[in-house]
Amino acid sequence: MNRAYLFQVFSYLHAHPELSGKEEKTGAYLSAELKHHGFQVFEQVNGTWGVIGLLDSGVPGKTLALRADMDALPYQTEEGHQMAKHTCGHDGHSAMVMAAAASLSEKGIPSGKLMIVFQPAEETLSGAISMINSGLLNQTDEMIGIHIRPKEELQLGQAVCALRHAASCQYRVKIQGVSAHGARPQQGINAIEAAISMIQAIYALHADPRVSHSCKVTRFMGGGPAENLIPDQAEFTLDIRCQNNKTMEELKGKIYRVIVNVSKAFQTRFQIDSTKGVPAAEYDDQLIHSAYEAASSVLGEQNVLLSLDTPGGEDFHFYHQLLPHCKTVYLGLGANAFPGLHHKDMSFNPEALPKGAAILEELVHNRLNLHE
Repeated sequence: MNRAYLFQVFSYLHAHPELSGKEEKTGAYLSAELKHHGFQVFEQVNGTWGVIGLLDSGVPGKTLALRADMDALPYQTEEGHQMAKHTCGHDGHSAMVMAAAASLSEKGIPSGKLMIVFQPAEETLSGAISMINSGLLNQTDEMIGIHIRPKEELQLGQAVCALRHAASCQYRVKIQGVSAHGARPQQGINAIEAAISMIQAIYALHADPRVSHSCKVTRFMGGGPAENLIPDQAEFTLDIRCQNNKTMEELKGKIYRVIVNVSKAFQTRFQIDSTKGVPAAEYDDQLIHSAYEAASSVLGEQNVLLSLDTPGGEDFHFYHQLLPHCKTVYLGLGANAFPGLHHKDMSFNPEALPKGAAILEELVHNRLNLHE
């Protein structure tokens, strides 16, 4: 793995952040680099700025993919100007994957095919589905992802082999009651009271306590400009998260039944607009074991964790959900990211990147050297 080349790629990507769905320069740069290193390249995948590179060993074997996200996040300056900034490490992820790809191409892969997936629009949770719907990944047997971690999870020089994201989604609940004068509440149906009762009932729900989960109101709106009217409209948003998909579906079902029953009790009408959200991580045990061996070889066994739960979501997990034959694993890399991912002043120690690239390179070589 060429350290100087890795930092060359990182420096370019860090200096040219682009928002989700607008990664034109990023995609063009990464595409040109893949071509330079001998990959067959598919550009503007499925109408996005996504890029897929293919390297064929010429020897029968599995198809393995390395995936990196490449979009930045939106911020507003003190002067009110809109800007993009890499505050989730996607510039680092793409640099690690590109450096590993370049080294693997130079040395050659022992068997099968290597695919390099530079995915757009992870932050809007739409990029993975776009790449899947292209059909170009249908024959992928295994996929590996990686993400830098905040310092409270992992320290520089550490890694986790199975970073287990939670399932997450949002419910936007709109309630329609009947307006009336505040002096005659019996003539109306108070939408705010119905909404409050729904929220209280939702907060009283229980799911398996052995599975980390949460449901909280993140927005509430109700009433109108007149302060002496019974409000006929209310709206609130729920953020729902759960560490496994089965419990997530159970929790969502309970929430839906609460909304139906409370609405019926108050005689209101309701509408639920649900975001698709993302599924929880579901990994292959053999891939986790291979990741552990590769990370231990690079960092030392004492610096490698087998598994770590995180309540954040990731659209990476659509790859296994929508392509069930594709086994996946997702590594977390200690980089002393501070003060936190998505914080406008987030920074991390770039010395983590060569370690991550080396782990990826070793892991790919090991997996493509297996005869299963």
